[in-house]
Amino acid sequence: MEVKGTGTANQCPTIDGGVDSFPFKAGKYEMKKFCLEPTSFTVKAEGIQKNEPPAFQKTKLMTRLTYTLDEMEGPLEVGADGTLKFEEKDGIDYAAVTVQLPGGERVPFLFTVKQLVATGKPESFSGPFLVPSYRGSSFLDPKGRGGSTGYDNAVALPAGGRGDEEELAKENVKNASSSTGNITLSVTKSKPETGEVIGVFESVQPSDTDLGAKAPKDVKIQGVWYAQLESN
Repeated sequence: MEVKGTGTANQCPTIDGGVDSFPFKAGKYEMKKFCLEPTSFTVKAEGIQKNEPPAFQKTKLMTRLTYTLDEMEGPLEVGADGTLKFEEKDGIDYAAVTVQLPGGERVPFLFTVKQLVATGKPESFSGPFLVPSYRGSSFLDPKGRGGSTGYDNAVALPAGGRGDEEELAKENVKNASSSTGNITLSVTKSKPETGEVIGVFESVQPSDTDLGAKAPKDVKIQGVWYAQLESN
């Protein structure tokens, strides 16, 4: 009960001591308990002032402290030249988050690193990942329209009439296809005796499109990460 309501269950572990480098020898490892804890969410949007170019703006978190991704795992390869290759295979690898822009607009998105393949040096390894649709194809909107079920169009708009106009078709034809994001991870400290590694990350991914009805916004997530390496 000491943890309940404190937000500590939403934090990644840290390490005491350790070295400011990545001293693991070349070879194949299993990366376990991989945890991503965001510390800031910014969204690329039009400025509040007139004619202000789009920029990443600070946001206010609307959802609870349940946005950390945890218990992820996958193979990690350390090359002879010190390069890394990590593939995310399993774990709690997505979290639905909603943030609010300074103007009051709310931006929902699915924070994820599904199917991540990251390569590079320990100080900066990066790669693309899959961003599934925020809503599934069976989700019904307030007018009962869905991707794989529900009405084809709003009841007041007969099929073949105004329902096929482009502006209305966006709401009628639901699109639950996935998109991609990109993340860069950096190792800041490691503890070779326990196999623990911590670092920082920066990820950019698209927001929810309301099943194709809206243009996605770019969401930048920055934070810290933790993992345990076990040699195969």
